[in-house]
Amino acid sequence: MQESRFSANIKTDSKTAAWCKRLHWIYLLLLAGNNNCQPQMHRLHFYNLCICGNKIFSEKQAANNQKIKTYSCLDSFTELPPGNKTNCFLFNIPIMQLSSLLNRFNEPETLKMAKLGRELRAQGIDVIDLSLGEPDFDTPQHIKDAAIQAINDNWSHYTPVPGFLDLREAVCFKLKRDNNLDYQPENIVTSTGAKQSLANAILALVDEGDEVIIPTPYWVTYSELVKIARGKVVEVRSSVESGFKITAAQLEAAITPQTKVFLFSSPCNPSGAVYSQSELAALADVFRKYPNITILSDEIYEYINFVGKHESLASFADLKDRVVIINGLSKGFAMTGWRLGYIAASAPIAKACEKLQGQFTSGTCSITQKAAVAALKGDLRPSQAMTEEFARRREKTLALARAIPGFTCNAPEGAFYVFPDVSSYYGKKYGDTTIQNAADLSMFLLNEAHVSSVMGDAFGEPQCIRFSFANSMGNIEKAWARIGAALAKLK
Repeated sequence: MQESRFSANIKTDSKTAAWCKRLHWIYLLLLAGNNNCQPQMHRLHFYNLCICGNKIFSEKQAANNQKIKTYSCLDSFTELPPGNKTNCFLFNIPIMQLSSLLNRFNEPETLKMAKLGRELRAQGIDVIDLSLGEPDFDTPQHIKDAAIQAINDNWSHYTPVPGFLDLREAVCFKLKRDNNLDYQPENIVTSTGAKQSLANAILALVDEGDEVIIPTPYWVTYSELVKIARGKVVEVRSSVESGFKITAAQLEAAITPQTKVFLFSSPCNPSGAVYSQSELAALADVFRKYPNITILSDEIYEYINFVGKHESLASFADLKDRVVIINGLSKGFAMTGWRLGYIAASAPIAKACEKLQGQFTSGTCSITQKAAVAALKGDLRPSQAMTEEFARRREKTLALARAIPGFTCNAPEGAFYVFPDVSSYYGKKYGDTTIQNAADLSMFLLNEAHVSSVMGDAFGEPQCIRFSFANSMGNIEKAWARIGAALAKLK
């Protein structure tokens, strides 16, 4: 399309056609942002490419057609293009205008590192993936059987936006059985993954300028969803020494008149921190003083708990209607690809999330919903066996991580990650590589040790790196041997 626009301006001989291709190539560079002339997409509509003398320039033209008198040289050449040497060729090229929304948030670092690992594997390199948060187990057979039965029973039509009634009843059954919490189907909205459940809740609650308190470290998507909603992220710092938990005093110090939401996870991704009943009670005392704050409690790792009974802020009866439980099937039932998450919330919040979801995706997959009923009401022994295996891998991973000189690593109480402080390696070098931060070290381990991980900056803790132990014991041992050998090269 762009080449035909060029050729319409000048005669189409072979030399001109070559110049058109050259200009089209430059235009593609503009779109890709590979030069210093990339426009702010929400401000500029057009580029003019001008050939004057022996140089190609770009001229920025504003949306109101008032020219900005700045020119940037894109290319130069020794042979002049076709035509009179004293003339300039002007090409007016429209630039696709994307929403400014895309400038507000970043791509998830977890997905980015997984992508880089796949690219290296495609080149024949043996990369061990310790980056993605996904159980390496198959979905239990009774759940798969329920899905097959649903297919045979022709559950193949549109579903209600909040989910089938029997699924919402199954969520209520699970919450009573496991958490001693009483909910009704009208309090439940099921979604295409817990990430959508979380997005629904944030978009339903957060307006521009509202503050959302998030303890560090946190799942990479928390802060980005708040930015999409035009809210303001308020981080409350924790540390290895505190077990990556915040205190009631820290929470209260972060609260302002603009605070709208408190968002956290227990068990926590990436640190594995699990809040006890007494620790939650201390936070609950603070929330009682501030009745306008809604609590988003991400409990997706509930079943992967190494220290005892799972506790929820929703168990405090006077706070229950202010708590939105976020949960799903991905972690505890090894169903990441099935995409089923849910919220349990007060009826007004549930209705708001249903309204939002109705305009985005409507109800989630009918077959997944029928399988989810079997998961939530069925035998939990496969989930318990999976957690027992994660516990064995945790012990092995902790021993290997703590043997690395300079790593400070607390014991995760849940989930399947270790999150060591690696800052002792900042400033060290190997060859032409200098480690300035966690991102540098994570990339060094990918390229030198062929082990993928995720930098702590993505989780709000720039001193740390997340390593998953959702991998086989053999791969875990091999990965940490490679990590140790690579780090020993840094001086």
